[in-house]
Amino acid sequence: MRSIWKGSIGFGLVNIPIKLYTAVESTSIDLDMLDEKDHSKIRFKRINENTNKEVPYNQIVKAYKLDDNYIILDDKDFADASPVKTKLIEIESFVNTEEINLMYYESSFFAEPDAKNSKAYILLLQALKKSGKVGVGRFVLRTKENLCIIHPLDNVIAITRIRFENELRKPDDLKLPDTKALPKKEIDMALSLIEQYQEKFDISKFKDTYNDDLLKIIKAKAKGKRATVKKLKAVSNDDDSLYDTLMKSLKSNQA
Repeated sequence: MRSIWKGSIGFGLVNIPIKLYTAVESTSIDLDMLDEKDHSKIRFKRINENTNKEVPYNQIVKAYKLDDNYIILDDKDFADASPVKTKLIEIESFVNTEEINLMYYESSFFAEPDAKNSKAYILLLQALKKSGKVGVGRFVLRTKENLCIIHPLDNVIAITRIRFENELRKPDDLKLPDTKALPKKEIDMALSLIEQYQEKFDISKFKDTYNDDLLKIIKAKAKGKRATVKKLKAVSNDDDSLYDTLMKSLKSNQA
């Protein structure tokens, strides 16, 4: 793997040099875009809007429009904006994971100790495991400040980016049903259904089957055939029959 960030984790006055590696990868099928007429591949070009000529990537600069003028920025400007955060993930606090809203989570990285003496790395890893806490910090990656949690994952320190509060939209514009009281028997039945399906979370039980099914369709079309597709059964739940539907759900799971 190739590292995408190099810096340190700040743990009090302890400095832990690390390299970050992407911990996730896409499993989606790579699809190309083609012209419907002759199936030629569609390619995107970086075009100068004045000359209509293609611009090489190494000649493209980033800029911010201030009033009517563009202010050109270079790598040094981004680094100067926060010289500490471009090289340091400073742990600002320790919290319980259950206090972090699941909607804040984004992508994850592996942190590898970037020094011959990795005692400080092991110290932080063991301390996180024993405390049951995760660290919260900030760092700059690719010109963007990121909020993150520092947490143990087996024998590696993982860094998971989380969103800032202002990045989550409010559900104020949604048309939501009135929070009227439901009959107690329906609430009790729903709780019974939850309890019946309760189990310890095992990620290995969940497989991405959509890509496999799509690939079957692709291979079938290559042979001039159509793959057999499961029909979706429509299910309607009227408020009046909600209790009966929950009861059927409980019985079907017991069978």
